[in-house]
Amino acid sequence: MSEYIGIVYALLGAAAAVFLAGAGSSMGVGIAGQAAAGVISEDPSKFAKVLILQLLPGTQGIYGLLVGFIVLSKIGLLGGSMAEVSVQTGLLILAACLPIGIVGLVSGKYQGKAAAGAIGVVAKKPEQFGKAMLFPAMVETYAILALLITILVVSAIQV
Repeated sequence: MSEYIGIVYALLGAAAAVFLAGAGSSMGVGIAGQAAAGVISEDPSKFAKVLILQLLPGTQGIYGLLVGFIVLSKIGLLGGSMAEVSVQTGLLILAACLPIGIVGLVSGKYQGKAAAGAIGVVAKKPEQFGKAMLFPAMVETYAILALLITILVVSAIQV
């Protein structure tokens, strides 16, 4: 049983990336969705613009899922033959997954808030859609940086 502890830590890392980033996305999409629903109730013609803004916080969940697949592939669970993962390597993988998990959780929520503000701009001035989209896109930058560091570190770990 003790030979699987490293795999368990690696799986915890993958789970943390998927669950935390996914939770951030679901909160952000929900926050933006509430604002979008209010706009659509007043002016259904703005549906496409507010839908795009609502979907922006969903990317963190995709990033977490990507990291989950990378980890599962690295430890052999997707390839058919499970690798022997030491406790130290499992802990390294767990630690490497934390940036996208934690930043995905936080940035997803705050990107939802920024998207809700942008939806408010579109409600009053639809011609400002391009400018309004920049606000939630700025939050996205930090999720991308966390994804990058997680992928670089997970890729550098020897299994």
